[in-house]
Amino acid sequence: MLNRRKLGLALAATAGVATWPSVWAQDYPRKTIKMIIPATTGSSDVIARALAPRLAAALGQSVVIEQMPGAGTNIGNNHVAKAAPDGYTLLINGLPLVTNLALYNQLPYNPMTDLVPIIELAEVTNVVVVHPDLGVNNLKELVQLAKSKPGQLNYGSPGAGSSGHLAGELLGLKTGTQMEHFPYKGNSQAMVDLLRGELQIGFVNLPLALPQVKANKLKALAVTGQKRSRLLPNVPTVAEALSLPDYEITAWFGILAPAKTPATVVQLLNREVDKILKDPEMVDKIQAAGADLIGGSSATFEARMKKDALRLTDVIRQAGTKAE
Repeated sequence: MLNRRKLGLALAATAGVATWPSVWAQDYPRKTIKMIIPATTGSSDVIARALAPRLAAALGQSVVIEQMPGAGTNIGNNHVAKAAPDGYTLLINGLPLVTNLALYNQLPYNPMTDLVPIIELAEVTNVVVVHPDLGVNNLKELVQLAKSKPGQLNYGSPGAGSSGHLAGELLGLKTGTQMEHFPYKGNSQAMVDLLRGELQIGFVNLPLALPQVKANKLKALAVTGQKRSRLLPNVPTVAEALSLPDYEITAWFGILAPAKTPATVVQLLNREVDKILKDPEMVDKIQAAGADLIGGSSATFEARMKKDALRLTDVIRQAGTKAE
């Protein structure tokens, strides 16, 4: 007969193993949290650097940012997907998470199953801009010019699957125009070439485009979101300018963690970040940079990811686009 004392100890040990994630999560965080940004510069970096010190103060632990660019954000994405699911390695990324499956023939991770959404941070509209030497004054004129010169007009973006790239592809599909896309490794060189006139058109994140538009170095024709930007109130949306009610491309950014991260950790991070996103000082800072804060539940963020995965995968397939 099994000794009752030994049986009790065995049951206690089993219970301890079964409940350790929730017990451990109650003690979270106990060390520095690392936020991975899989790009060099851009809106996600601005948002992350505004968020990190506020989150550190809320959690009582350091929050550091590490840039890990390359391969259409896949290097950083894969790093986080393969990290320990303990809440200490987080990812800040956006649209490439839901477009890379369509763009790449094979990925070492699945962005829809190997990462768990925590919270949507912000969204940023793109601005359709042209070099002044192109000689067009509105989006209708640009479309007319593109139709008269199939494949002769070009635009650049930070890479295949970026919001800038997809905005251009969607415009081409909706208007029956052909424009040559040149993928860059980031925003910086694409902007330099656009300002030089080597690129004629840009579908550029508002924070990056705004200073150049105000300096009259680029001409803003339309914004790609569902509504006009409060920073460019006289610039119409693409939908308004071309009577295309179903045209909309918006860059968004959110925080994700490796799959199997304890639900209590996900809930804690969601709650604390959501509070920060509602802080008036944070709102003013991010809006001044050209973005709109979002927040909300993990489920809401996951729903947006799934919706854009279906919608934008269709755009990529119609355009016949593949990452190089």
